[in-house]
Amino acid sequence: MNWVKVCSYHDLVPQAGVAALIGDKQIALFLESEKKQVFAVSNWDPIGKANVLSRGLMTDVAGKLTVASPLYKQRYDLLTGECLDDDVTLSTWDVKLENDSVWIALK
Repeated sequence: MNWVKVCSYHDLVPQAGVAALIGDKQIALFLESEKKQVFAVSNWDPIGKANVLSRGLMTDVAGKLTVASPLYKQRYDLLTGECLDDDVTLSTWDVKLENDSVWIALK
């Protein structure tokens, strides 16, 4: 795997998303602050056809952390990228925290 430093842990907003541009891909990063866990999914909303998922609401649905699209409200599992409401899946990336830096594994 090719790990790329994206940002500082302190650049993230607890229980919310931020967008990062890595190469030609927009990635939405979400921080679950209690467990200090960061998730990375595609920022592209396949239903709304726009790069907006970083602006979505982070929610818990039956024990799964999700992001709800700000456009049409589909919910996506932050771990798997699976949409809970439609038959689509977001790309996801492995994330690691190292010395207060956020790293993403490019595929």
